[in-house]
Amino acid sequence: MAGRLFVMLRAAFFAALFVSLWTWFIPRWLGGDPRRPHWSAIPIVLMILGAIVMLECVWDFAWTGRGTPAPWDAPRRLVITGLYRYVRNPMYVGMGLFLIGEAFVLPDITRSMLLVVLAAFVAVTIFILVYEEPTLRSLFGEDYADYCRHVRRWIPRLTPFDKAGSAAVPSPDLE
Repeated sequence: MAGRLFVMLRAAFFAALFVSLWTWFIPRWLGGDPRRPHWSAIPIVLMILGAIVMLECVWDFAWTGRGTPAPWDAPRRLVITGLYRYVRNPMYVGMGLFLIGEAFVLPDITRSMLLVVLAAFVAVTIFILVYEEPTLRSLFGEDYADYCRHVRRWIPRLTPFDKAGSAAVPSPDLE
């Protein structure tokens, strides 16, 4: 139990750093004035939905995968539970939803924030194609390849992917 608690604390720490970078520091660097937000229903819904998605994904990474969202402390088990049953990259999708909502809450920098979201989407896609997917293929082999055949990178499935027994396949290199 102490091992799982330590993983949960690590995941919370790295997630907080990542989220604060994108949701607090970058908007302020772009010139957003937090004293003049323009709150309305749609941005709030996007931000709440994005936050819930990210929190669930961090939980799944820590609890099921025994790792964190940080590439240097990645999950040691293939995570294809929860939202990962619908789309391969729900954490990035959640962050995108949150940032789009935040962009509309901060009208002084809405355009700049949307450009940052677009640039982040391009950078994340390149990172996924060049590093993340090849690494996962090498660690989890056919289980990950099968998962990729059934679950799309960005567009969620309407029905959950269900492959009995592969929800927490350990990586022989990381155990």
